[in-house]
Amino acid sequence: MAVIGSAPLGALDAYRTCEFVTLGRDGTPLAWPTAALRREDGTLLLSTSLAFAQKALNIRRDGRVALLFSDATGSGLDPAPQIFVGGRAECPDEIMTGPRAAEAYWKLLFERQPHSRAYVSAPMRRLMDWYYLRLLITVTPEQVIVRPPVAELAVPEPSGAHVPGPLPGAEVLARFPSAVLAARDVSGAPVLARTRPVPARGGFAVRVPADCDVAPGPASLLVHRHDERLNHMYNALVRGELRRSGDEWLLVPGKVVEPMGTGRAIDALRVLRDTKRSTRRYLERRGLERPRVQWGEFKALADSARRS
Repeated sequence: MAVIGSAPLGALDAYRTCEFVTLGRDGTPLAWPTAALRREDGTLLLSTSLAFAQKALNIRRDGRVALLFSDATGSGLDPAPQIFVGGRAECPDEIMTGPRAAEAYWKLLFERQPHSRAYVSAPMRRLMDWYYLRLLITVTPEQVIVRPPVAELAVPEPSGAHVPGPLPGAEVLARFPSAVLAARDVSGAPVLARTRPVPARGGFAVRVPADCDVAPGPASLLVHRHDERLNHMYNALVRGELRRSGDEWLLVPGKVVEPMGTGRAIDALRVLRDTKRSTRRYLERRGLERPRVQWGEFKALADSARRS
């Protein structure tokens, strides 16, 4: 039995999304929001489309991962404990064209994200087939930490005054009350902690909980949002380097990544073009023909979710 049993399971199951971090080729912890399903054996099931397969590629190179359940939007939890899960992941190079082995995952997604049911309708299939070509990720937890609700986060007091000027990510981070720090611990494993970044001299001052043993090195700050029906999503990652700054930590930003754009109509067209291109590239590199999505099985699950 995985150690997930030590977590408040009702709260974990209620979360609509979690922050999920893998290690990039250069060692940078890269975190993105995703949906996770707890299985009866204590493992966690996630998935990624071929269009966003970098998570899968990272896992195949280094299986150390972490998840943080900290954005309680739509969960009904009040207050909502934060739940950190550290462990190892596996992601076989088997392209799933239907919901087999993940029926509960898809049914839950169709229930919690009503607008996604339209993706399986005949008019949308040609545009959205990339979304249903999936790789399954299984996380075996090795560590679980329960933290206080986000409202109780402390705000760091940077030792140096902020110097006016262009600081990569400042505008993005300012639109959110908190962000998730993705860093590495002293062993090199990825860790996550929600914090309140404060502009400081040369970067963003961040405070991490005592149970998060971060070490200097590549790091990032993730911000994301969604409504109660997993709609109107946005996410951005500020990549940089984590350094000691007196008694505090400083994230020195390097660049900002907005994979889904800024929300403009033209961004949606770009994302659609890029996802199709990325899907084709994944298949071509493996000498594979484009598989046919099992639309009937997905539609049956979507209809079942609609009725329930």
